[in-house]
Amino acid sequence: YSKTARHTNTNQTKQKIMSSFSIKGIIERIEETQTFDSGFAKREFAITTESEYQQTIKFEIVKGKNADKDKTKVLNDYQVNEPVEVWFDIRGNEYNGKVYNNLVCWKLERQEGASTPKQNDAVSRAEIYADPDDDDLTV
Repeated sequence: YSKTARHTNTNQTKQKIMSSFSIKGIIERIEETQTFDSGFAKREFAITTESEYQQTIKFEIVKGKNADKDKTKVLNDYQVNEPVEVWFDIRGNEYNGKVYNNLVCWKLERQEGASTPKQNDAVSRAEIYADPDDDDLTV
């Protein structure tokens, strides 16, 4: 069958099997927003897990193509060393023969005992993925 049919079928399969994950940790660093010529923008941050074998894990929050969908600003209300829980999806794509994986945060919350969360602290999955074209990571 055609390449287009395989691509469509693959996208449908990805939607059916994709799961969400969450992890708790301490914010290690928060980067500035990166904006690309295509209009795509993302902001990366990293947390360090509080497990026996600590891991530093990088996440990204993506900005939609419309200015009113700029979820990268959520990180303005967080600081390094703050305890958080991150809900995320694993995204992957192939570009020029290489496979890239991204951990895309769709919800971020302070942990109990931390300062009181501000009104817009959490980013919902529905807000980030409301437009299916908004998660296109091709740069």
